[in-house]
Amino acid sequence: MVEAWYMDESSEDQRKPHRLQPNRPVSTAELQRLGVSSWKLDADNHETDPELERIRRERNYSWMDIITIRKDTLPNYEEKIKMFYEEHLHLDDEIRYVLDGSGYFDVRDKNEQWIRIAMEKGDLITLPAGIYHRFTLDEKNYVKAMRLFVGEPVWTPYNRPADHFEAREKYVLSLTQLG
Repeated sequence: MVEAWYMDESSEDQRKPHRLQPNRPVSTAELQRLGVSSWKLDADNHETDPELERIRRERNYSWMDIITIRKDTLPNYEEKIKMFYEEHLHLDDEIRYVLDGSGYFDVRDKNEQWIRIAMEKGDLITLPAGIYHRFTLDEKNYVKAMRLFVGEPVWTPYNRPADHFEAREKYVLSLTQLG
């Protein structure tokens, strides 16, 4: 499963791990309370993996493509890296499956503290609609990921503040129901 921890406040390179000292790990159960789901799958066999097929069927992930984020393959690389790292939300779930390489998703907890989620080959993650998040590569500067959607893809990020959207209101309500 994915590894996660609370981040420090350092302004050092965003691609570094940014662990608090001492480290404060975040469990899979804590991530699930925030609406974040994750699985460990066989990325080498993603085209025929029955577990991936089961997840896609159960969650209606009907559309997919593959993106490679690396300086020599992604047009407007520097601009895109900055855009991915801007704190934002989507009106639909964000589903990513790392086929190769690695990177980080950062999400906010109920108290607005950043949690860093390390993603590596074989990790599939779902971030719920309305959660503020951001993405960055790690120091390896490379990830190949499958992007999955329910229905037609919607790529629109809404940078913070975006609290007026129904998806955000529903997400915040789900957090308050946790107690």
